[in-house]
Amino acid sequence: MFSKTCKYAIKALIFIAQKTNNERKVGIKDVAEGIDSPEHFIAKILQTLSKKGFVNSSKGPNGGFYMDENTLEVTLADVVKEIDGDKILYGCGIGLKQCSETHPCPIHNDFKVIREQIVEMLEKSKIRMFIENLDQNITFLKT
Repeated sequence: MFSKTCKYAIKALIFIAQKTNNERKVGIKDVAEGIDSPEHFIAKILQTLSKKGFVNSSKGPNGGFYMDENTLEVTLADVVKEIDGDKILYGCGIGLKQCSETHPCPIHNDFKVIREQIVEMLEKSKIRMFIENLDQNITFLKT
């Protein structure tokens, strides 16, 4: 459903949020290892996320990526829109350019319900919400 880039972006933000409690920073190698991502690929993604204000970064020997109270409020919808655009949130289920209530595709009515549920989940899901379950080993970012 999401692009590979978007999946890695979401996992990276959640990983960074979990690891940067108490203002600790994490490096690209740690993020790549923590989410099973190629290092060069996650570096590009983190650069984009940092420029867009979804994650903070600092340079130098003690530098790295970290989250603060503002970035922890980023929603999964924000990330998806930035990385993949809003097609998944508003587009046609089979990719038609023109699909609406008055000109529906064959799966329009069923997909509309699913899409609305996905949008609701993404908009309600803030990065901070995932930290506790990771800390308690209820959920995982890699197998």
